Amino acid sequence: MTIIHPMLSKVTNDIIQRSAITRKHYLDRMRSSYGKIVSRANLSCTNLAHIMAAEDSTTKFILKELEKPNIGIISAYNDVLSAHQPYYRYPEKIKEYALKYNGTVQMAGGVPAMCDGVTQGQTGMELSLFSRDVIAMSTAIGLSHNIFDAVTYLGICDKIVPGLLIGALSFGHLPAVFIPSGPMKSGISNKEKADTRKLFAEGSVTPKQLLESEMKSYNSPGTCTFYGTANTNQMFMEIMGLHIPGSAFVSPNTPLRDALTECAVKRTIEITHLTPNFTPLCEIITEKTIVNGIVGLLATGGSTNHTIHLPAIAKACGIIINWDDFAQLSEIVPLITKIYPNGEADINDFHNAGGMACVIHELLHSGLLHNNVKTIVGDGLRPYTKNPMLSDDGKLVWQNGINTNTNIIKSVSSPFAQNGGLKILTGNLGRAVSKISAIAKEHYYVKAPARVFTNQDDIKKAFNDNKLNMDCVIILQYQGGKSNGMPELHGLTPLLSSLQDKGYKVGLVTDGRMSGASGKVPHAIHITPDAINNGNIAKIRDNDIIELDLINSTLKLLISNTELEQREIVTPNLTHNHEGMGRELFAHFRNNVSSSELGASIY
Repeated sequence: MTIIHPMLSKVTNDIIQRSAITRKHYLDRMRSSYGKIVSRANLSCTNLAHIMAAEDSTTKFILKELEKPNIGIISAYNDVLSAHQPYYRYPEKIKEYALKYNGTVQMAGGVPAMCDGVTQGQTGMELSLFSRDVIAMSTAIGLSHNIFDAVTYLGICDKIVPGLLIGALSFGHLPAVFIPSGPMKSGISNKEKADTRKLFAEGSVTPKQLLESEMKSYNSPGTCTFYGTANTNQMFMEIMGLHIPGSAFVSPNTPLRDALTECAVKRTIEITHLTPNFTPLCEIITEKTIVNGIVGLLATGGSTNHTIHLPAIAKACGIIINWDDFAQLSEIVPLITKIYPNGEADINDFHNAGGMACVIHELLHSGLLHNNVKTIVGDGLRPYTKNPMLSDDGKLVWQNGINTNTNIIKSVSSPFAQNGGLKILTGNLGRAVSKISAIAKEHYYVKAPARVFTNQDDIKKAFNDNKLNMDCVIILQYQGGKSNGMPELHGLTPLLSSLQDKGYKVGLVTDGRMSGASGKVPHAIHITPDAINNGNIAKIRDNDIIELDLINSTLKLLISNTELEQREIVTPNLTHNHEGMGRELFAHFRNNVSSSELGASIY
């Protein structure tokens, strides 16, 4: 029997103790709904007639039989997101599969799903983070009819899976199964794509050439092939036991993908309260599951966005976590994968090398995951150490994950790095996050003058005017939730990479987000307290010396404490961030959003 690492136990026990009251309240509320007769029985005849009015005669017959399960679908389908476009026909497929297993399915509702790749650097990005909480609320509205015995969730990308999961947890007395659609086929290498972007930023590539490059990269239905927030979401759904094992990174529109979707529907029906296998979501997402998620994030060098999303998800089920939990686990969890932007391989290469099955096996074998957890397929994570395949006669079977490429997946005993892919930084500027897995060690330390901005467009202009050709730490203030919705700033990556490649010492310090694709430039992001909440980042002036030390996990403004205390904060006029592109509708969100470390949530 594998012995759990002492630090894993310590962090988990700390979370359990910290969350004792709120977790009990949540579970009491959820468990009060266990064992009750099908919720449709609580509806009046008029209510029931409404939900059956548009159904065919077979579905009507089954719906009247209250002992038969009715499955809801919450879908984030739209045509703008390549990862979500395959979901167009999923409701039809899911209904067809459910009938085979004596159940019914109804589309419960759709949720908004914006593509951060489209809004990157655009005004619409200021709605991105807030869309997560809108998705959670939309999920609740879709389930408010109270007619479902379980729910299937169709969502993959950035804020969408966290939003769906937060909403699902408010209905945690119901079983929940997340069904992915898989990654797009590999196009040109992510490195070639990034190099072209950098050349465009330098003026060496035309817009037409850049578009051709981008279209060769983003080329078909499915998730983007780099290891950003979308694919980190899918890692979470695997390691937290909400997927059918091995289904995260199977390509769309393939026989194996269809077989996994059918398997997911079958399993959904098998775990309703009408069966002996009743497995509600609230019993799956526990303190140990959340810790497993953090471990997966660190071991794979996943998206920095999840240092925001995981606290919000945990809070939705009464669990309280903070960045100290991430930091402590990062000291014991090694980086065992290299997927772009942390390496050359894309997500398809990772999956073909053994994928999540190998990662979970390595972490379990080394005592770095809790195995005594529930999943949608039963007790423990052992089933998630196997990969699915179709047998010669077309049946879905699983085989042990085998690592076929040690340049992509390493063992815990011989990792790419001894510590996890994230660092939590502290110092007189507050607390911040840095994704170090994509940063070369020679760039772990930067000590340079500050160049202070309050708008990313001004940084781009300064770059184009050759005013940043120097050692410098770019300070981008007033990018937090209350200021402008905390947009991702990934559009700065090509510019800063170009400066770094010219030999300059460059860093980025901001209270905004960078993204799941945070690249090779050293950074400190998600600074809390942020500028608008009187954080010390707002006191930085041009030419102040900033020390960004990723080795010792510190971030400092090198002035005396006395001078720092005496400096006044002059808040810029931010009204231009509050209107246009729908931003006027989100004043309530801006006024009530919590700090990054607490999940940047309005709940």
